[in-house]
Amino acid sequence: MLYELIGVVRPGRQLSEIKEIARTTGNLVLTSGGVVRGISNWGTFLLPHPAKKLGATYHAGHYFILRFDAAPKTQHVVRRTLGLDPRLLRYSLVKMGSKLEEISDVAGRAEWGGGEAGR
Repeated sequence: MLYELIGVVRPGRQLSEIKEIARTTGNLVLTSGGVVRGISNWGTFLLPHPAKKLGATYHAGHYFILRFDAAPKTQHVVRRTLGLDPRLLRYSLVKMGSKLEEISDVAGRAEWGGGEAGR
């Protein structure tokens, strides 16, 4: 099944930390027999509404997208791991499709403002 993970990291973090979060998530997918299709770094944007985490309120966050093919059990492992990471403000994991016909035209990168970003 194809999944898309949108992660929002607390602002002010180094790009190396954001890459580490994406790399760790990708390694979880790979060790469970999945395939990482692509990672996109969107950069820092304002949040739709303020988010509170660890006693602080945030108005912006650094967004990244990770698309991967994996078994349904893998997404539970990814959710559990990301939920424990204090650097993340929030994340969203969406199943994009389970049949080859549904996901054959989905690229690995999700470009901001492009047709794929709205999926």
